[in-house]
Amino acid sequence: MLRTVNRVLLGLVGLVLVVLGGAVLAVGLGLEPPSWWLHQGPDDVLLSAAERSRWRDEGWWWPVVIAALAVAVLLALWWLTAVLRRRRLGEVLVDTGDGEGALLRGRAMEGALAAEAADLDGVGRAQVHLTGRRATPAARVRLHLEPHVDPAAALQHLTTRAIAHARDSAGLAKLPTEVRLRGVRHRPERVS
Repeated sequence: MLRTVNRVLLGLVGLVLVVLGGAVLAVGLGLEPPSWWLHQGPDDVLLSAAERSRWRDEGWWWPVVIAALAVAVLLALWWLTAVLRRRRLGEVLVDTGDGEGALLRGRAMEGALAAEAADLDGVGRAQVHLTGRRATPAARVRLHLEPHVDPAAALQHLTTRAIAHARDSAGLAKLPTEVRLRGVRHRPERVS
């Protein structure tokens, strides 16, 4: 849901910037603008001489404006690359022994590993994300543990059962895994 909202907002901001830039370009090329438009013709400027020289005596004004715009551009580029970058592994290369190999969808392996991890005793919920390359994947696992579970035992069961099973099923030599454990929120128990 958040990813969809993020992409819709990014698309809307991009659309507004393209429309405004295109309108200014069209007016600059000689198209007649509507009367309410802030730019009235090809000889009109966006900032008049009075607006540009208003802060001329202040030596800090233009460096601050340029620095703020540079930071805004850098943040926008960082946001764009963060949205467009694929964080999840799309597919995993499974060695079939015939030299060809097969491709396993990354989401399928994530789902199977998460389902098996969630079936462990005392695990309330499990989330799995595959990263890395398709021949050498790595996993990030987040376990939400019930209050009565020993974290060391849950981690031991995860590594010896779920991760080992996923590694062996995909025919991988190793499956490096980062595990984060969290306790499930619960109401405090009364002690009398």
